[in-house]
Amino acid sequence: MELKDLKEILRILEEQDITEFELEQDGVKLRVCRSGSAPAAAPIVASVALPAVAPSALPAVAAATAAAGVPASAPAAETATNGTLVKSPIVGTFYRSPDPNSPPFVSVGDSVKVGQVLCIIEAMKLMNEIEAEMAGEVTKIHPENGQPVQYGDPLFTIRQA
Repeated sequence: MELKDLKEILRILEEQDITEFELEQDGVKLRVCRSGSAPAAAPIVASVALPAVAPSALPAVAAATAAAGVPASAPAAETATNGTLVKSPIVGTFYRSPDPNSPPFVSVGDSVKVGQVLCIIEAMKLMNEIEAEMAGEVTKIHPENGQPVQYGDPLFTIRQA
């Protein structure tokens, strides 16, 4: 699926005020949902499931996910032996601070609270803030600053408070 095709689908869904849509094509599954009670200008949220056998589809899916406005503030979390693993919800570039001259959002040993920004993942020139889903202490930062990350890559390990 090409990015222009996805944009056209999203445009049609928004114009027709469709609240839910699902499409599976060439091993790529696209599901778009939005609240029916929201105004017509409400953001559309899409989730894209990647096929296991089509790595060539990754750039298109990454672009589609970013273009669709997938919320990045809800990363996947998984319990690890020394804390909870915060995983990347999107494909993009990992940044520890809002700009090169600013201090990092968090460092190892820092205490974080629910909703606190942990990092930014840039996808298609959109800066997506990744927020903590639990209070605790940052025990590990997995990627290096400026490193590309994939969907599901570990970002942080947080020991719950």
